[in-house]
Amino acid sequence: MPITERTFRAGMLLLLVLSGVTTLAHSAQNYQLETVAEGLHHPWSMAQLPSGEFLVTERRGQLLHIDADGQTRVIRGVPQTYVAGQGGFFDIVLHPGFPQNGLVYLSYADGSAAANSTAVFRARLQGGALVDGRQILRVSPRKDTPQHYGGRLAFLPDGTLLLTTGEGFDYRESAQSLSSEMGKVLRIHEDGRVPADNPFPNEGSERIWSYGHRNPQGLVVDADTGTVYLHEHGPRGGDELNIILPANNYGWPAITHGVDYSGAYVSPFTEAPGMQQPDWLWIPSIAPSGMALYRGEHFPQWQGDLFVGALVDQEVRRLVMRNGEVIAEHALFEEVGERIRDVRFAPDGHLYLLTDSNDGRLIRVIPGK
Repeated sequence: MPITERTFRAGMLLLLVLSGVTTLAHSAQNYQLETVAEGLHHPWSMAQLPSGEFLVTERRGQLLHIDADGQTRVIRGVPQTYVAGQGGFFDIVLHPGFPQNGLVYLSYADGSAAANSTAVFRARLQGGALVDGRQILRVSPRKDTPQHYGGRLAFLPDGTLLLTTGEGFDYRESAQSLSSEMGKVLRIHEDGRVPADNPFPNEGSERIWSYGHRNPQGLVVDADTGTVYLHEHGPRGGDELNIILPANNYGWPAITHGVDYSGAYVSPFTEAPGMQQPDWLWIPSIAPSGMALYRGEHFPQWQGDLFVGALVDQEVRRLVMRNGEVIAEHALFEEVGERIRDVRFAPDGHLYLLTDSNDGRLIRVIPGK
């Protein structure tokens, strides 16, 4: 199993700033970073509409519509959220049948300081508002910490919906308990019902699909193969990329390759029977954020590779994939000079980045000239 250190691309870089567009010339690829919109307040995630426009969540509890000219307007009808620590709005995804039904799904922190949890809201986008909205999932039990919500959403090829959940930081033992939905990947039908073929119908929560997770904030489903990739934050060291299969136990906190923030052991064990080993591991931590699988035509050399935001290093890691395995890692987009909160491959065939600040940007990656 590979353990990677911080890696950089070799070769000379040439940076040119032309009309606000940064061009990077490199022996391996030429690209431009084009700012689509700016002035976003700690944006967390984005989804591209069939029109080519965007929906962007801001952690403070706003959902924005961004048009082709970068103009923003606030979408009405969103749920109230608990904004504290890491809490607020998280992911936004479109229903696979969005052109016909207009359905969007939003994950967010629900509740109060004394009792909060990750939740999912489903509604129909109509004009400048969400209508017919309702909460279709709320993680149980609630907690009294504003950390480790998880919050990533993704549809499987069978039309069911996955949600990642964190273990609440102070409740890490819950990740190993099938009676708790914290530290899990949950699976539901598009309307919130529980699929009959989930792996634990009689052992705790019927919504649990996999367990033993710490704070998973990257989730991608490969539409070509059905493979589910998930990454999660370790403590100090031990950030992981895993291929997720139903019923699997991914080990936290019984096994880990990281240590506590104090430097103390979380566990003395890095492996144990019945617990999965990471498919890729980061030591030291990169604090992974969003993740995308590239299936575009603009950069043929990126075809099938994973792109992971690295909050600590203010860059994106390209994981070169061969036959479902990571064979190399490269750092990209360091010239942005900001924390990258989300990385998305959009229906228009481009890779997009969201920067995490109170003056955040939506950035499109396009071929260089």
